[in-house]
Amino acid sequence: MNAPLAPPIARRGPDVTRRFGLAVPDPYRWLRDPAYPQVKDPEILAYLEAENSWFRHVMAPVAPLEEALFAELKGRVPDEDESVPYADGDFLYWWTFEPGAQYRQWWRRRRAGGPPELMLSEPALAEGRAYFRLGALAVSPDGRWLAWSFDATGEERFELRIRDLASGRDIVTVAEDSVGGVAWSADSQDLAWAQASHEWRPDRVRLHRLGSAPGSDPVLYREEADFWVSVATSQDRRWLLITASQPATSEVRLVPADAPFATPRLVRPRQTGVRYQVDSGGGRLVVLANDTHPNFRLALASPEAPDRWETLLQGSDRLYLTGVTPFASYLAVEEKADGLERIRLMFPNGRSHFPRLPEEVGSVALGTNAEPDAAQLRLVYSSMVSPETVFDYDVATDRLVTRKVQRIPSGYDPGLYVTERLMAPARDGVQVPVTLLMRRDHLRDGSRPLHVYGYAAYGYGLPPSFSSTRLSLVDRGFAYALIHARGGDDLGYTWYLDGKLERKINSFHDFIDATRFLHGAGFGRPEVTSASGGSAGGWLMGLVATWAPQLYRAVVAHVPFVDVLNTMLDETLPLTPGEWPEWGDPRTDEAAFRRLLELSPYDQVRRQDYPALLVTAGIADPRVTYWEPAKWVARLRAESGSRNPILLKTNMEAGHGGRSGRYERLREVAEEYAFILSVFDGRLGRP
Repeated sequence: MNAPLAPPIARRGPDVTRRFGLAVPDPYRWLRDPAYPQVKDPEILAYLEAENSWFRHVMAPVAPLEEALFAELKGRVPDEDESVPYADGDFLYWWTFEPGAQYRQWWRRRRAGGPPELMLSEPALAEGRAYFRLGALAVSPDGRWLAWSFDATGEERFELRIRDLASGRDIVTVAEDSVGGVAWSADSQDLAWAQASHEWRPDRVRLHRLGSAPGSDPVLYREEADFWVSVATSQDRRWLLITASQPATSEVRLVPADAPFATPRLVRPRQTGVRYQVDSGGGRLVVLANDTHPNFRLALASPEAPDRWETLLQGSDRLYLTGVTPFASYLAVEEKADGLERIRLMFPNGRSHFPRLPEEVGSVALGTNAEPDAAQLRLVYSSMVSPETVFDYDVATDRLVTRKVQRIPSGYDPGLYVTERLMAPARDGVQVPVTLLMRRDHLRDGSRPLHVYGYAAYGYGLPPSFSSTRLSLVDRGFAYALIHARGGDDLGYTWYLDGKLERKINSFHDFIDATRFLHGAGFGRPEVTSASGGSAGGWLMGLVATWAPQLYRAVVAHVPFVDVLNTMLDETLPLTPGEWPEWGDPRTDEAAFRRLLELSPYDQVRRQDYPALLVTAGIADPRVTYWEPAKWVARLRAESGSRNPILLKTNMEAGHGGRSGRYERLREVAEEYAFILSVFDGRLGRP
């Protein structure tokens, strides 16, 4: 095939969106296939393939750099690896990566001794598939059955099966449209699972009885509103927990695990803007809720009166409660104090204790603690400079026991690196946290390159955790910065509220203002600054590239949410109805329509010079549909006045998460880094 001589230019159509007296041109609406979620239109497929050909053509000269980066990234990943086993009932469970394997093997061994048993081989299941992703993986209480699911397309509709662990054979395919986790009944005879609707919204929980015919599972709970449902098992295995939720509102129901066909018992009716979660342990319900303070409170309740909550620990402006696991003899609370993560243990006598962690600024979370009580509490810790470490915390002796430290086969000396936490002033006076990673000898005179990363949505913060991939930039002189813009929960739940609905604009201003602050502090300058983000973080990239193109030389937007207004007007799309409380409903609310029009990257493209842009999409993506980045790139290419490349790469065999397999994911990182480095040194884009 001959190399393309020029980038593809998409034809412009006459489509216009009309509402509230406004006419908003949508010239690339034709890129949405009417047959979606199938993409069959020959013109659309030809355009996407032309974009992929142009991407390959432009990137071909830097292929040696990309291969070198891939080898470097792969060299930091142990070819052979395994997890620390965890106990559950009569067995120990763990996974392994065999040499050269892209996917895991899942094992168990009896605690009393005996040979290891292979429960599931992902490499065997992925053989011959372009894409494979494991979903649910749950062993029945009696240890006989394994419920597991997989996605072979990237569409996130998981085929759910049950396996007889004695024979290693699957006995039934329960469904081909499951999503999320599953929950076993106490007697191991029934499996609760969530089903995706035609629009890919999990709206019901069904109950499968072993031996029954597939497709006949009765509905245990069905959600009629625009809430998504999920099902899980409580820590003490006493309850099946059915949660209906939107990003800012939730509601929980209890089903006895020993009577799974019982009518679900509502804990407390949903209230707009109130999130709560429920678990069970030690004979009581434990509730985490933001009904009395945005940063949540911890409360206790009895199963007989689940709506009567007795506060045990109150959140505050500086204390943000993010999770709780109730063990029989204590509670393990995940929290942030002034934005710093820690674990609190709460005992029945009222005493609280905090396991001492290696560093003040790091990321810590509970690991897999599967049993009703935990004399040894599994923790997972890392920081920007410290590789991931698995600890067992001995509760009785207050001692951390190191069980595993992430290996970097090619070598890693943490003493060569330093991390700092700075506060950048936003234009409204709010101080925005920025976490930096750099070499200890990094010069702060503006001469060294800077990479900034952000997300800023749905209350998902950016933990200051370790990533071996960042080293490929940092070792080339970059400072790598996480900008904790409003919209995440980095400084508490209010930080999230201050970056949604009418305050969403804060997310974009924070990112731009923090970049300017970093330049002023001697970290890079516009000519050597790159930025990246994905999904809702791609929305961030879309607007900073338009509003402040002079600040960035290269921008990478992965599966970006950039056709915001049109998506929020389309209630047939999977995520749209659940997103209205997050961004506003422009169908009926003129203020929301005008606000989203001003914040939609696709609609805000203007004739100006743009940075070099690498944009990715997934043909099967149900979260950010492929046409959003395709439409955006088409419009950017038509309007950009610069010689910088604007590239679109659509993965034709994957969805939102990109390629599957641990090494294939690294190839995509290598592509991104090769793009940035080659833009900076002039091999791509303007001379």
